[in-house]
Amino acid sequence: MLNWSGSQVSGDCSGVSRRNFLQIGAVPALGLSLPGWLAARAEAGGPSAAVPGTSVVWLWLNGGPSHIETFDPKPEAPREYRSVSGSVATSLPGVALGGNFERLATRLDKLAIVRSFAHQNSGHGGGTHWVMTGYDNRQSDAGGKPTRPSLGAIVARLRGANHPQTGMPTYVRQGSIGADGPAYLGASCAPFDPQGPARKNLTVAVKQERLDDRRSLLSQLDRFQRDADASGLMEGFDAYEQQAFNLVLGSAPAAFDLSREDQGVVENYGKDLGQQLLIARRLCEAGCGFVTVSFGGWDMHNGIEKGFERRGTLVDRAVSAFLDDVADRGLSKNILLVITGEFGRTPRINRNAGRDHWAPLSTLALAGGGLRMGQVVGESSAKAETPKSAVVTPQDLAATVLQVLGIAPALQVTNLAGRPVSLVETGRPIRDLIA
Repeated sequence: MLNWSGSQVSGDCSGVSRRNFLQIGAVPALGLSLPGWLAARAEAGGPSAAVPGTSVVWLWLNGGPSHIETFDPKPEAPREYRSVSGSVATSLPGVALGGNFERLATRLDKLAIVRSFAHQNSGHGGGTHWVMTGYDNRQSDAGGKPTRPSLGAIVARLRGANHPQTGMPTYVRQGSIGADGPAYLGASCAPFDPQGPARKNLTVAVKQERLDDRRSLLSQLDRFQRDADASGLMEGFDAYEQQAFNLVLGSAPAAFDLSREDQGVVENYGKDLGQQLLIARRLCEAGCGFVTVSFGGWDMHNGIEKGFERRGTLVDRAVSAFLDDVADRGLSKNILLVITGEFGRTPRINRNAGRDHWAPLSTLALAGGGLRMGQVVGESSAKAETPKSAVVTPQDLAATVLQVLGIAPALQVTNLAGRPVSLVETGRPIRDLIA
């Protein structure tokens, strides 16, 4: 018997407690086995109908990255407006990126830069809610709870909380983001957090006296899996028993383990953010539908030049490695990378050599997902203050992401009042990106 232990964390929308004490082959406290837990989450999260094998990696630059120092450097603007880190020419004629993004500049054929992304909430909480959900919520800036589900939670609701074959959670977060939760969809649609107690549920706990070492355990598990396949045992399992089996012995736990990855690939990504993005790619390959990666430090009210020397170069290396890796593995059409934050920064440098909050023009880039890459979508004003062309809104971004995932943006779900509400009310997929 395999055992996992942990603590209760929350209740799902079916009224069943989600516990971090799970077993295969026995009934734990409250009579909830791992197969039963998977079945309860799937029932609460909705049926897992046949869907495209597409995934989203949502890179969240927490704090509000400057749109000027990232993807719209304005080299011809007056000094107090243009990028303090300079600019670098890209592989796309006439297009420049901020000076810290030399690697990405050579890979613009794999990117689409959006220079007219905007909304109207320059608060951290409100801006985050708007971009994460597609909807404004002014109470978020005063600590109010999210009123709309995040895109990842919507995917968990419509695909089911776990992949039916691998058991991989549909929605995984690496680092917390405001408004990344399920709101009225219920806790069964919340993200799986590999840094929390739930991560331990994917690790087999065995007393030292029962096994000489972990290699012995791995040998036993490998032999059991081979014997099970050979004997047809898996065919006789209930669907959710088989899903639980796959969750523990299949690709789900291994996806989090970078020791199983080619070490040359690991080195290319680098540490910190690079490792998070590499794990995100591995999770998507194992059946995860939506992975958020939070990388903070962008609230640069002062010293923005040095700030971008530290943070920008890390993003440049990690994202470049991700783009190359995904392309090499033939996954560019299957995985959509979204790079954004809660807003941009003020066009004019302030007295502290920084930039302040600025939602009227914000940061956005996308890669893969079967969309049209190698282009700049939209145009900003001469001093990067507002969009000069048609505005791309958070609702448009949401509609684009949902379309890539095979989800109709106009689809309705039921809120806490029992009323049907549309996932996206006014947004449309970004036309220039649709292949």
